[in-house]
Amino acid sequence: MAVAVTGRYPPDPARPETASGEEFWLVRSMYFTSLHFGEDGTEHTDCFIDSDGYVHLPYGRSHRDAVTHWAALPTLPGTTTFMVLGDEVQPALRNAWGDRPAL
Repeated sequence: MAVAVTGRYPPDPARPETASGEEFWLVRSMYFTSLHFGEDGTEHTDCFIDSDGYVHLPYGRSHRDAVTHWAALPTLPGTTTFMVLGDEVQPALRNAWGDRPAL
């Protein structure tokens, strides 16, 4: 799913006009899981995980990188499938691309 998080960059001493830090928005592809164990063994429940393995908690839960918005990704063209893994990837891509060769 596409997930948005917001935060503030640390203040830049070379630019005093940004003393409070500039706000940013970041939209990334993530997945939601009911149980995740971090690299340090910490157990997280009902959270979003990004491609770097970073844990983002849902909106309203105390966390500096809490998710503010999320949206399900669209289905693959001509299918009801949202994600394809393993051996099914290449046939699904060929079908979606109309048998064009992969680049």
